[in-house]
Amino acid sequence: MARRPTIKDIARRAGVSESAVSFALNDRPGVSEDTRARVRRVAEELGWQPNSAARALSGERAGAVGLVLARPAHTLGVESFFLQLVSGIQEVLSAGRTALLFQVVDGIDAECALYRRWWAERRVDGVLVVDPRTQDPRPELLARLGLPAVTVGGTGAPGPLSSVWADDARAMARVVDHLHGLGHRRITHIAGLPGLAHTARRIASLRAEAAARGLGPREVRSVATDYSDAEGAAATRQVLAEPEPPTALVYDNDVMAVAGSAVAAELGIAVPGRLSIVAWDDSALCRVTHPRLTALVRDTAGFGRLAAEELLSVLAGGPPRAREGEQPRLEPRESTAPPPAAY
Repeated sequence: MARRPTIKDIARRAGVSESAVSFALNDRPGVSEDTRARVRRVAEELGWQPNSAARALSGERAGAVGLVLARPAHTLGVESFFLQLVSGIQEVLSAGRTALLFQVVDGIDAECALYRRWWAERRVDGVLVVDPRTQDPRPELLARLGLPAVTVGGTGAPGPLSSVWADDARAMARVVDHLHGLGHRRITHIAGLPGLAHTARRIASLRAEAAARGLGPREVRSVATDYSDAEGAAATRQVLAEPEPPTALVYDNDVMAVAGSAVAAELGIAVPGRLSIVAWDDSALCRVTHPRLTALVRDTAGFGRLAAEELLSVLAGGPPRAREGEQPRLEPRESTAPPPAAY
């Protein structure tokens, strides 16, 4: 294996002392600007990178922020939301030469243990916390550790951590308004993981909007899944086999919506002739599927950029605050239409 370049290697190549290299690379006085520039050029040529552990021991920043996903690993490879979110986060962090340390764990307890280890080892300067829970131990833990953090997808309510959030309740209201306006009275929400705060908000909003229109839990309801295409398809098959099946399905992500559309085609149920479909987040999948799927559209990468910007603000000493992201807008396409009279 190739040996990692050291400060001694840089000093030898640049023709200066090791202390001069240290001053130059750490932006400290004691060397001329010409020497500083030469040292940095040589360091880049050699591929030198600072030792994060050594920097942590010296009290300097790690130059990295953390992102942990406590979701079933098999659900992440097919969902475009997180890919777009991370691309937005990375866009902001890379501009500031800050690394993103990403890890997938098998549950919330493992996530909390990882935060404790990162804090003890000074591996990250702060973290982005995704998938807020209805009963969530993470904000209190991070506040107690003093590890700067931003919650992504919170409620916007005041709390110990900064947050960026989107109004899921209003978005669901727009979906229900659209479907009810078309004449649908039996609507099933194929929801994501139970226990997530945004899942709970969407379910609560669906119930409230249904009740406001005189519809009860028999007509309008939610079915929990793990966000995967397999569970989305299974839930679709289950509800469409009922004596009085729904005439409209609302899916919590694009992958499940496409899987549900495929199940409908397999069962000979025309979309939108007999069944209307709405996807929560738009993607290329929704636009290339036939028929194209009605979807909630938002700038997910922009949401990631907002989260990263807020974390950098916190790291710079800014106060905790809640920042609202772009409100999702509903884009009707060919997958929604009035239900047939017989239904």
